[in-house]
Amino acid sequence: MMHTVQRTRLLFTRFYGAHPLHLLAMCFAAALVGYVVYVAGIETFWNRNVWWQSIAVWFAGAVVAHDLVLFPLYSLADRSLTSGMNALRGRSPRIAWTVSPLNYIRIPLMGTALTFVVFFPGIIAQGSESFTSATGLTQDPYLGRWLALIACFFGVSALAYALRLALSVGSGAESSTNHRRSM
Repeated sequence: MMHTVQRTRLLFTRFYGAHPLHLLAMCFAAALVGYVVYVAGIETFWNRNVWWQSIAVWFAGAVVAHDLVLFPLYSLADRSLTSGMNALRGRSPRIAWTVSPLNYIRIPLMGTALTFVVFFPGIIAQGSESFTSATGLTQDPYLGRWLALIACFFGVSALAYALRLALSVGSGAESSTNHRRSM
């Protein structure tokens, strides 16, 4: 009985490309989106007077912009980072990282990109007159605060990497070399 269940799941995974729970989650997400559209009404997502201000148009544009522009760009950046790390390792064969630094660089870079996209109008002071009249504040601190946030991202990541490196060197690498020396 168990063999049949495992074989069926393996065939499903080979056909679908992912675990059956992935399909269940995707069906649930589609049902949730359908429910939201039903409850909110289609007129909420489509502006009849000015079509380009519709949520549906902006959503479709975001999907196209991400898939055709942003995904290739950050894939290229990630591939460049990986190739650069491999080139460093190739030039100096003495470098043998016990903990790869790639994720400790990737995560702050993703945070940098995301916060830049979110705070871009404030960083470049776009709409400063409207912002000042609405809030009574200026957009001057946006750039400095964004740069401080980015410095914190990379600082915390560097500390996490140093801690992870210290823990891995202290536990695994030293004990294995000491064990080899005693033999």
